[in-house]
Order: sequence, then C-alpha cells, then structure tokens
Amino acid sequence: MKRMNKVLGTALAAAMTLTMLSGCGGGNTASDTWKFGGIGPATGDYAAYGIGVRNGIELAVKEINENGGIGGVQIEYKFEDDQTDNEKSVNGYNALKDWGMNVLIGSTTSGCSIAVSDVSSKDHMFQLTPSASAIDAVKTDNTFQVCFTDPSQGSGSAQYIGDHAIGTKVAIIYDSSDVYSTGIYENFIAEAANQPFEIVAEEAFTADSKTDFNVQLKKAKEAGADLVFLPIYYTEAALILTQASAMEYSPIFFGVDGMDGILTNVDGFDTSLAEGVILLTPFAANASDERTVNFVTAYEAAYGIKPNQFAADAYDAVYILKQLIEESGATPQDGVSGICDKLTAQIVQTSFTGLTGEGMTWSTSGEVNKYPKAMIIENGDYQLFE
Repeated sequence: MKRMNKVLGTALAAAMTLTMLSGCGGGNTASDTWKFGGIGPATGDYAAYGIGVRNGIELAVKEINENGGIGGVQIEYKFEDDQTDNEKSVNGYNALKDWGMNVLIGSTTSGCSIAVSDVSSKDHMFQLTPSASAIDAVKTDNTFQVCFTDPSQGSGSAQYIGDHAIGTKVAIIYDSSDVYSTGIYENFIAEAANQPFEIVAEEAFTADSKTDFNVQLKKAKEAGADLVFLPIYYTEAALILTQASAMEYSPIFFGVDGMDGILTNVDGFDTSLAEGVILLTPFAANASDERTVNFVTAYEAAYGIKPNQFAADAYDAVYILKQLIEESGATPQDGVSGICDKLTAQIVQTSFTGLTGEGMTWSTSGEVNKYPKAMIIENGDYQLFE
C-alpha cells in the first residue's frame, strides 16, 4: 500500500478526531503511562540483533524515566522474543497489544517487521523499526525506519568500493531466499554498472543451504575476484571466512550492517579470520564524540559488552519517539490510533540527531535519510575506514 498525501491526511485526521480516537485501536485502552513494546530475536541464530535492540531500548527508557519521563509521563517497556520467525513476531505483537502497548519499536529483522506491519496497520499502531531495512518494511502508512534501507546499503557499498578503489574484480555471495540480502544485492548490481570495477561472479544460497559455501567461493576464486561482497548476516559470513581460509583464498571481504556481531556472537569462530573485513554501518562504538562515548560507557556498565549498531539504532528509536511525542503533543490518552495520527504527521517534519546519524529526516514513504560509515576490523576491533 502506497502512502497518499500522508502529511496532509494524517494531520487532518489528528485535528478532526483527537477526542473521538481516545482509547481506540485494536482493543487497547488509554493509559497513564507510555507503553513501548519491542520485538526481536533474543534467542536463535540472530540473537545478537534482538538482544542489542532489547538492551538499547531498555537503556534509553531507563535514562528518560530517571530524568522525569516524557513531559512528566513515565515509560513502561516490554520485549517479545520472535526468534526471527514471522509467525512468532506477529504473536509477540498481539501479546504486546493485549498488554496495552501504544507504540511499537520493532520488529528487528526485515521479514518479521513486514509480517507485523500487515497487522499493526489494521490497528493503526505507530511502528518504528530500529533495524528492518527492506523497502517493504515501511509499505504501510503507520511504519517508519531508523536504519538506512537496503537500496542505500547496496548502492552505497558499490559507490564506496568504487570511490576508494578497494577492488577491481568483485564477486557477490548472497541469500536469494532472504528479502534483506536480495534487496541489497539487487541495488549493488544496479549501481555497480556506474563504478570502475567488474562483477565477475554472482553466487546465491538459500536458507536451506547455508552451511557449505565452497562452491560459491571456488567460483569467486576461479574468476579472479579480489573482493567478495557479502550482503548477509554474521552467522553465514563467519562460515564463509572460515571456508575461504581453508582453501587459501584471501580476497577483501566487504559486508553491510548484518555483518555486525561477527566478532562477538559466533561460537567457535576464529575472529582473527575477520581481520581486514570492511563493512558499512551507521554506528562506530569506538568513535570519540561525546554522545557515543557516553552511550558506550553506559551500555558496557549495564550489560558488560560493547554495543553493536542494532543497540544504537534502538537507543535512537526511543529518543526519536520522545522527540516526536513532545513536538506533536501526543499523550497516552489519545489512544493507539490518535497517537499514530499525531506521530505520523510529525515525523515527516522532524530532524533528529543521534548516535546513528546527524540531521536524520523521514520521507512520507517511511524511509530515513542518513548516511552510513565504513568500518574495518583491525586488531580484533572495529575502526573507522578512511
């Protein structure tokens, strides 16, 4: 479903139905507190993403509540584990709705977020996904993104490789069964036509064949690829690096935000194999600006680990909501639908600066406008790549 003059429509709806909508929207009733729900994989192969999101939300909520809440109103927060399963993500949404959620931060992954938006749109629940990057994750009028989209990751990666002359012959290994991976791959290919490098191999795998990558790597090696682009998640990337090492193939590996977690979240992986890997991400935990230093310090004190970009995106999501609520004048008493009207009207007029971007803005399509950073893994840590 495409947005149709969203700014005027939602603003008019908010003005005309402010009192009528109090308490409506999928059975939820008005509350004296803000109830933020979160959804993501806290267990399973991609738990690093969901745990990062869960912790990032929790930390931001704690800080805001300790500083008086949002306009004096406290935030309650509850998180549901979807194990990266679409059906479980929808079940988590329904459980949060029954709890009284009035704003959703989720889901974490693209497929799950798309599945949930099909339901949340019917309830007219404002949905802000911290990390779902597929275009279809914002196909409904109630959904917006914090992370940059698959097209921007794909085209941005191709531009970065070309602009910095990182590779001359490029192979791609991607998951053709995954909307996230496929979306990035397609946009990388489109932009590569404008760049001074050659695509020498395009090798796919699926969710049913994601443990043995020797065939794909052999074709990349035989084609003379000096760079392998991996628009995939860290679990599969770790296997690819391990199997490439075993066949004595050592190109430059270049990934995207799904690679974040490869240093800390893959059991048994020799992280020395990740040395020299480059990836695009909106957040660098070792950045020296005050905002990042304060966040990383607080996060490590609370959870004992360094935050990934999913944690940073989720932390930003909470503060984005705080700003939207304050700017729009929304209250819990507006009810789910009334809140959604106010926040959707406000977000396209808002500029936000946080951990993952400066001067972030949103289009009426729900996509965020911001730019990624390039990181390289050196000495077992992420460093800015210049």
